[in-house]
Amino acid sequence: MTRNLEWRVGLELSEESGRTKAEARLDTGTATFTGHGSARCNPADADVPVIGDELAASRAMKDLAGKLMREANREMEAVGAGTVPRRTGPGYGWPEAVS
Repeated sequence: MTRNLEWRVGLELSEESGRTKAEARLDTGTATFTGHGSARCNPADADVPVIGDELAASRAMKDLAGKLMREANREMEAVGAGTVPRRTGPGYGWPEAVS
């Protein structure tokens, strides 16, 4: 079975008084998920707004990814399938090399 889907992701950033807030939204066509993230500039650090944008956006997307994973786990359990095993490290990206 071949399927083609398009999911839309939007990211909104706002900055005020050294604090950047981000909201990431995923629209699957049948559901919408929202993640939030924030970052603040340490008063002792140089004010580089792009760094706050990147930190807040990445935190919002990580929150969004977690919500999407929890929804997938609920749906797998609902049909009697096992869930994705929990790991002690981050559950994303390539596995870490074992020394």
